Amino acid sequence: MPAGKASASRIELLQGTLDLLVLQTLLWGPDHGYGITQRLRAVSGDALRIETGSLYPALHRLERRGAISAEWKTSENRQRVRVYRLTAAGRKLLGSERSRWQQLADAISVILARTAETEP
Repeated sequence: MPAGKASASRIELLQGTLDLLVLQTLLWGPDHGYGITQRLRAVSGDALRIETGSLYPALHRLERRGAISAEWKTSENRQRVRVYRLTAAGRKLLGSERSRWQQLADAISVILARTAETEP
């Protein structure tokens, strides 16, 4: 696929959405950065490709907030990787962020369902 076409078909994430997705992914179990991106890509049917330049600032932001913790480990291929884990505070944050996301999705659905005849 040509570069222009790939970027045109890529889904752009709303600000704050990446944090929600990272928290949800870590709910499934601890993982390193590359693993998180691969999970998101696989579960989304290849629609979400998170760039390193976006992922690591999100991970650092969540770590500073206490939503995730991290520790260095050795991977299966003997490389040092930083493994991230959801904390109790992160589970609480995930619940509130999921609720906010659902409210936004519901509001957008109502707007998209309106026709010219039903406009207020």
